[in-house]
Amino acid sequence: MDAIGRVGLRELGRTGMKVSPVGLGTWAIGGGGWEFGWGAQDDAASIAAIRRAVEAGINWIDTAPAYGTGHAEEVVGRALRGLEPRPWLFTKVSLRWDRSRRIVHSLKRDSIREEVDESLRRLGVPSLDLLQVHWPDPPGEIEEGWRALAELKEAGKVRHIGVSNFSVEQIRRIQRIARVETLQPPYSIVQPQAEYTVLPYAAREGIGVLAYSPMACGLLSGGMTRERVARLPPDDWRRKDAEFREPRLSRNLALAKLLGEIGAPHGRSAAEVAIAWTLRNPAVTAAIVGARSARQVDGWIHALDFRLADTEIRAVSEFVRSHP
Repeated sequence: MDAIGRVGLRELGRTGMKVSPVGLGTWAIGGGGWEFGWGAQDDAASIAAIRRAVEAGINWIDTAPAYGTGHAEEVVGRALRGLEPRPWLFTKVSLRWDRSRRIVHSLKRDSIREEVDESLRRLGVPSLDLLQVHWPDPPGEIEEGWRALAELKEAGKVRHIGVSNFSVEQIRRIQRIARVETLQPPYSIVQPQAEYTVLPYAAREGIGVLAYSPMACGLLSGGMTRERVARLPPDDWRRKDAEFREPRLSRNLALAKLLGEIGAPHGRSAAEVAIAWTLRNPAVTAAIVGARSARQVDGWIHALDFRLADTEIRAVSEFVRSHP
């Protein structure tokens, strides 16, 4: 029995969907050439990663039109072509791009409907299992955008609707229009803020939570080094991110070292410890974990059945307190 078979599936809020405790994230496989890209990627390796994740029991894939300005969705569509049963597909709206591949924000009704039609074409499916607002921008358009998602659900183009990167106040604003079924916040040891804001609210409201970047975009994988950071491609967005630059880089690499030390007696990697830390929160339904090769999937898939002891959680908390 694989790891997912041992731990079972989890109820995603009140959607009626049962999801594996991790889903495959596809941000990185979108490739480079846009402002939040990860540099050039090998599509064949990306397809192998998707198929390996599905073979391992992962039953949902998270993607977005903006990832590679459509490329990630195209790769996912190619990987899943002819696959039955296929995993659930979760994608997003609100980020468009111009001719120079510069990202622009829109929550206008017509823009959202056009995005959904394009996503359905790239993914090669008649409907979406979950559609999420990627970012609450422009702030003055979130009600219009949310009404558009509710209309698409009523029309049968999407089964469920949710939001990503929303604050509690923004969720409350749109809850008056239609129920928010899922929430996708960043949540990791490096970025734990959701623990004190949106996660308690989601738990009270019965909103399913899909936490993203539990490994802090590779910082907590155990494989990141200063040398590797220095070798990141010029069009990898992480080169400009404060967490990958001093003084935070040294702190984050020391944290990854601690996670490796915690995992070592159990035969677990720093990546598995980082994912287990995110999944330990009862408000979190599942975590989105990226991979660009089958080998990377094999490197974290067994995080699903790993539980941190209270002493290990306290060790992480003490590190965070002493390294703010």
